[in-house]
This record gives sequence, structure tokens and C-alpha cells, in this order.
Amino acid sequence: MTPPPAPSDTRTAAVRRVRPADAARMRALRLEMLADSPLAFLETVAQAAARPHADYAARIAHVSQGCQTAQFVADPGGRLVGHAGGTVSPDEPGLTVVYAVYVTPAWRGRGLLGALIDGVAVWSRRCGRPELMLEVVVGNDRAYRAYRRLGFTDTGVRVPHPTVPALRELQMRRPA
Repeated sequence: MTPPPAPSDTRTAAVRRVRPADAARMRALRLEMLADSPLAFLETVAQAAARPHADYAARIAHVSQGCQTAQFVADPGGRLVGHAGGTVSPDEPGLTVVYAVYVTPAWRGRGLLGALIDGVAVWSRRCGRPELMLEVVVGNDRAYRAYRRLGFTDTGVRVPHPTVPALRELQMRRPA
């Protein structure tokens, strides 16, 4: 008899676009993301926890369809274990900005990051945007290396962090 796959095996987590029914599980993942990586996202755990469930439900319904913005999750059938979003760039019509990328610590290093980025890339191409761009906090070498392995290149562009003025972010791009 073959043993069941380990929880960290990416074959047990389907990567797919969020659905309206995911709102409660997406809220739980969002709170985990903010607690684990507070500099990577644009709000605090307290801000996110204070938001009513109806707000999460409306947001998830909005990003579950269309070509303006989308969110993808890694779903092993229980608690969600990964997330990546994409949105149209207001300045570059052929560009999707990748945002809020996260993989639960126990699932890191198993290829799930690549599967999430691929989900955004497929959606981006279908929507007529052939390029992806993301920003990484300067000094977050683990994320930088992971994105390089996925084909992103450092553009040399540095921008201020949106919530922590002392930090800078670097922009990375790749074909979708």
C-alpha cells in the first residue's frame, strides 16, 4: 500500500483562481500572511482582522473573474497554503503586476511558488498581457533568489517601500 503524500508535497495542493466560496479561508490565509511577513504586504494584521467578513467576501468575488485583477490560491482541500495575485498595470497595458505572493512556511521549497506564479502568468497571457513585474524588499535575499529561479530579472529600478519609508523595493520582470 502506498502511503499518502506528505503535507508538503505540492501534488496535494491544487493551484486555481479563487472562488467566492473561498472568502473565509482566504481571510485566514491573509491573516497568516501578515503575521508571517509583515513587511511584504500593505496592511497590518490588526487592520485585516478588523475588516468585516462581508468585505473579504466582496473582494474575493471581485477577483474571481475578469481580466483586471485576479487572485490564485494553493488549495490542499483544507486550509489554503499559498497565494499570488495579479493586476493590470495602469501605466503599461501589456504588464501584469504580481502582488501578495505567499506560501505557508511548511510548504516552502516544494515548487508551489512556481505553480502560483504560473497561474498568474497563464491568466495574464489570456488577458493580453505578455509580461509580469513584481517588487521585492531590498535585502530579502531568499525571495530574490526564488524569483530569479522562476525567470525574473532585476530591472535595476528601485522604489520606496509603500508603507515603510526607510526601505526600498527592487523591481523584477519576466515574460508571462
